[in-house]
Amino acid sequence: MATTIAVVGALAAALCFAVGSIVQQGVARESGEEALRFGLLWHLVRQPRWVAGMGLDAFSFVIQGVALAFGPLTLVQPLAATDVLFALPLIARKHQRRLTRHDMAGALTVTGGIVVFLAVSPPTSGVSTLPITTWIPVFGVVGAVVAVAAVAALRVRGRPRVIWLAAAAGSLYGLLDALTKSTVDLLTTHGAGTLAHWEPYALMATGVLGALFGQSAFGAGALSLSLPVIDTLEPVGAVIIGATVFGEQLASSPAHLALQITGGVAAAAGIALLSRSTIVEAETRAAPEPAQHR
Repeated sequence: MATTIAVVGALAAALCFAVGSIVQQGVARESGEEALRFGLLWHLVRQPRWVAGMGLDAFSFVIQGVALAFGPLTLVQPLAATDVLFALPLIARKHQRRLTRHDMAGALTVTGGIVVFLAVSPPTSGVSTLPITTWIPVFGVVGAVVAVAAVAALRVRGRPRVIWLAAAAGSLYGLLDALTKSTVDLLTTHGAGTLAHWEPYALMATGVLGALFGQSAFGAGALSLSLPVIDTLEPVGAVIIGATVFGEQLASSPAHLALQITGGVAAAAGIALLSRSTIVEAETRAAPEPAQHR
């Protein structure tokens, strides 16, 4: 029963995140705000349509938290990462385009690669609440990845900017998932006493930064390009954290490791396919470039 709840919750979270992302991306593209400025978030929170989309994201977050309460990261994240399969048909319909074989091949390759990467090892539970000293290397690595991606994003425009911003967002979302797992487990054992721990505050700070990079990616270009990047890096990052911090099992043999590497390469190939998708082209033409600010 616990596994069933985790699976259904993860899929429901994927659907809600897909719909919420489409709504938010439409508003972010219209905002004309510069990427990586908190003014972007300030502008968006005053838009009712964006707030509605964020509400769906928040609901997705809650559902995923429930799923994580019943299953490990290595089970929940592969299923939660299928949101691109829900989003792509909705994006195509929004822009009155038909999905081509090329589009579907890209989406299925991304999703299949993620599932292979994460599913070759059996889902196992581990320790979920650890001292902050155990997390410091994780914060350092994620911080370095986000810093490099931010600098790169500010130096380019167009599709490369979308990819770099989405890469930073995906890395932060992976950390957010891991902190959610830890916070949910604290809530189940400590209740209101959870507020005496550092995890919920790190969760909120990571959530704000993730929103900044995620909405910047949405505003910079096509959702059909940014979402697959996020969907690849978020679950991979979360599961690596699950293995290194929580002690969840990853590849247990050279054969499994080879399959995981193959899955990662496949996901990257799927992103490359989608970068030349007709849906990406339609989204790019449908909205003006964000305004330049000095």
